[in-house]
Amino acid sequence: MAKFMLLLYDDPKKWEKLSPEEMQKAIAKYMAWGQRLRDKGIFVGSDKLQDNGRVIRKSGTQIRVSDGPYTESKEVFGGYFAIEAPDYNAAVAECNDSPHLDYGGTIEVREVHVFAR
Repeated sequence: MAKFMLLLYDDPKKWEKLSPEEMQKAIAKYMAWGQRLRDKGIFVGSDKLQDNGRVIRKSGTQIRVSDGPYTESKEVFGGYFAIEAPDYNAAVAECNDSPHLDYGGTIEVREVHVFAR
């Protein structure tokens, strides 16, 4: 089976508007979705990224490190799920009941090219 990354993008400001109770409900939905993927035997891993980080760029010989990530859009890459699926259609189908879509997020599905180890 192929491996796929489900890259989760959203507007972090939307999460700031949730009450603590609403946030707990959202977390429970994500955990239930992850458990469903585990129960199906296709879950590889997942993590939520911190909202801040560093962006590294090189120009000639000069390395520049800046705070980030900052993009032109409101959506940022906030986390991922890694799954196994036979093909893109099956990987996309696993996203249909993701709570991320219910909260206005976007999911990018990318197949992982595994190099020989």
